[in-house]
Amino acid sequence: MHTSTERSTGSPRTASARRATTVALTALAPMSWGTTYAVTTELLPPGHPLFGGLVRALPAGLLALAITRVLPRADWWWKAAVLGALNIGALFPLLFLAAERLPGGVAATLGAAQPLLVAALAVAVLHERPSAWRLGWGVIGVVGVGLVVLGPGARLDLVGILAGLGGTAGMAGGVVLAKRWGRPQGVGPITLAGWQLTFGGLLLLPLVLAFEGMPERIDGGAAAGYLWLGSMGGLISFTLWFHGLGTLPVGASAPLVLLSPLVAAGVGVALGESLGALQSLGFVVALTALLAAQFTAPDLTGRTARRRRPAVAPLSVPVPPREEQIR
Repeated sequence: MHTSTERSTGSPRTASARRATTVALTALAPMSWGTTYAVTTELLPPGHPLFGGLVRALPAGLLALAITRVLPRADWWWKAAVLGALNIGALFPLLFLAAERLPGGVAATLGAAQPLLVAALAVAVLHERPSAWRLGWGVIGVVGVGLVVLGPGARLDLVGILAGLGGTAGMAGGVVLAKRWGRPQGVGPITLAGWQLTFGGLLLLPLVLAFEGMPERIDGGAAAGYLWLGSMGGLISFTLWFHGLGTLPVGASAPLVLLSPLVAAGVGVALGESLGALQSLGFVVALTALLAAQFTAPDLTGRTARRRRPAVAPLSVPVPPREEQIR
């Protein structure tokens, strides 16, 4: 027979293990997005950011709808359309455009500003109190990423910078709105991801037909790149991401975006780039900021994790039988 003490100590451990698992699975999403820059520059045909976003979004969204067979209901038609426009329809082509016009590290650094934007929007939309710790670690994380991926030879392109910042701002808005709206009852994260990927793809389809068209040639490498971005970088990653958003507080999920530029830098090293002492220091700084944001973030109920005193049961006063009260 378990004592009450055993039960009280076991529950927090279970909650901590469950949260750690959720954080690890959610982290796979930005890690996969960090490969977008290398895939775009190494495998995909240049000059087709809209087509790249379309191929990454629409097939994956339609596949999710075919698997789940669940369509939006009531006001979730327009909510899914708004989230799809922010998280998919605007993000994907802007991300491809930034990757084409900027070095992968520079483009990824712009995305590292997302936790700061999320923190600011959370104050306005979710009415959260601004946390000096959250903002501080967000700034430190951006500095660390900047040390990793920026160097004296980094070329800066205005269009690429605006595209990167626009995609980052759009997804920051999508993160906050997704946290505010949650998910409809009985709807899983793969369904929510499918809705948004489909709406985002449908938004891009007329733009591709009107302005860009298809690339003249798609070779085997490009086909593999599109497949990777549509599967792991699309349906799988966004399913994990929306599951994490629905479970973790914003302060824990938003800093995970720092993994994207770190992975982009790591892929660059694998492709022949080298890291100096200052860049290695940046890696340590960025990872420290990411981990610190996890430990200082609120728990699953939105409260800062802290040791709580056990509740003291009120003293029970025996009540005399009714017969004695009458006497």
